[in-house]
Amino acid sequence: MRPYVVVNVAMSADGKISTRERRQVKISGTLDFSRVDQLKAGSDAVMVGIGTVLADDPSLTVKSEECRTDRLNRGADEHPLRIVVDSKARIPLEAAILHKGAGKRIVAVSRQADPKKIAALQSCANVIIVGDNEVDLTSLMDKLGEMGIRRLMVEGGGNLIAGLISAGLVNEIYTFIGNMIIGGKNSPTFVDGDGFILESGFCRLHLLDMLRIESGVLLHWNVENPEKKK
Repeated sequence: MRPYVVVNVAMSADGKISTRERRQVKISGTLDFSRVDQLKAGSDAVMVGIGTVLADDPSLTVKSEECRTDRLNRGADEHPLRIVVDSKARIPLEAAILHKGAGKRIVAVSRQADPKKIAALQSCANVIIVGDNEVDLTSLMDKLGEMGIRRLMVEGGGNLIAGLISAGLVNEIYTFIGNMIIGGKNSPTFVDGDGFILESGFCRLHLLDMLRIESGVLLHWNVENPEKKK
C-alpha cells in the first residue's frame, strides 16, 4: 500500500512560493507555522525535493516539544522520517536535513547519481536508487509503502509536487495564501514542471474547508482522482 500523500504549501496571492532568485519568503505567520508543525508531527515521513534543500537548507524537524513528546508516547521517533528526492545526489553532505534532529533519513536518487557521492551519503542516510535518469516517484512510493510509511507530508518544491500530481500520487493539498504579491514570470509556483494541457485534462480538486488565519487564508483540498489513469 502506498502512503497517503498530503502536500502543504504557503504561497503569495499570485501563487508564488519564493522570489525569482529562489530566496525564501516568510509568507505565513506563527499560527500557520504551528499548524504545519502539527501536520508534520502527525506524519510518518516528510519529503522535499533537492531544490528546496539547496535553496532553504531545512531540517524538517518537529519544533514543538509537546508534539515531539506525543510522538514518543505513541512509540514513534521524535521526528518523522525525512526524505529528499535528489536524482543526481546533489545534496551537500553538511545539509541540515542529514544531521539536525534524531531520526531516520532517506535520499532517493536515480542511476545517474555519482557512486562516490552515494557511498558518502550512506554514512548519514539510507540511499534508495529508483529510476534511470530521474527518480521514479511511483516506484519510490511503492518502496515507502513496503517500509510501513502510511502518511507522507510533502513540503515542496514545485517540480516535486508537479511530478507527484502528474503521477496521481497526491491525496490532499493544503494551500496557505498570504497577503502579498511576489510577481515575476520566473518566480516558482507550488506546481512547476511542464504544466498540464487541455487535451490531457487537469488535476481537479474538491474544496474541503477554508479558514482565515491571521492575514491570509488556508484552503484544504481533496484531489478528486489521486490514482493515475492507465
